[in-house]
Amino acid sequence: MSIRRRRRTLLVGLAAAALLAGATGAAVADGTSAPTPARDGAARLCKRAPKIDRRIDRALKRLDAGAGRRGSIARLERRVDNAKKAGHDEIATFLQHRLEFRKSLVPTLQQRKKDLADVRTWCEDNGRGAGAS
Repeated sequence: MSIRRRRRTLLVGLAAAALLAGATGAAVADGTSAPTPARDGAARLCKRAPKIDRRIDRALKRLDAGAGRRGSIARLERRVDNAKKAGHDEIATFLQHRLEFRKSLVPTLQQRKKDLADVRTWCEDNGRGAGAS
């Protein structure tokens, strides 16, 4: 590569960096950032609560299903066992990590279901969140 070509590449790179730094620096100096929400979204959450509840129920039902159901913990346990029996250690390790994550979803979803029940109670007591700010 010639010296002239290297110099040109360097100057173009420096110009691009200066433009990017100037743009972000100006935004920070102006104090412009992502707008903050004016409300907490209570009305929207109250409206979506039934759908969220059904979604959580479906996920829990799928996780607790038998080995014949895709996405179930039992099916993934069977796949881990099959991989171990076949001597596919890397596959078994990968699937075991997926299994551990999937098992950790159950208490999380159960907690969300309890939290959503509290939200539904709040929504009923506060006019479906219509007056919340």
